[in-house]
Amino acid sequence: MSLKDQITEDMKTAMRAKDSERLGTIRLLLAALKQKEVDERVVLDDAAVVAIVDKLIKQRKDSIEAFQKAERKDLADKEAAELVVLQAYLPARLSAEEVATEVKAIVTELGASGPGDMGKVMGAVKAKLAGKADMGQVSAAVKAALTS
Repeated sequence: MSLKDQITEDMKTAMRAKDSERLGTIRLLLAALKQKEVDERVVLDDAAVVAIVDKLIKQRKDSIEAFQKAERKDLADKEAAELVVLQAYLPARLSAEEVATEVKAIVTELGASGPGDMGKVMGAVKAKLAGKADMGQVSAAVKAALTS
């Protein structure tokens, strides 16, 4: 079963269970998926679905931070609940050590030597680790690998 089909099944389950918070979050996710399909006239594969989920998670994290600064605990809690639901659709993440190992292997493979090669390395790393690691963590690992 594809990830998109799993999300649709989860929506049906949430409807039957009358779990309105989970249902609302899943509907937001399905709307984002449908929007991407309509805009680009494509059928999304699992990698594209994971990329959209990643984007929505980043938005939720940014919103939580903004709401906490504005002392809006109610809204921050709502976003945190949505974040938990969305994270269930991501594959298992790599640990910091695994990310560093992958980055070092790619740096060696590309023959990158300094900070000027950051773009080239990030392009290769994004292609290999998309959906498997937090890109902020990956970026820090690439910087560390290129400066040492």
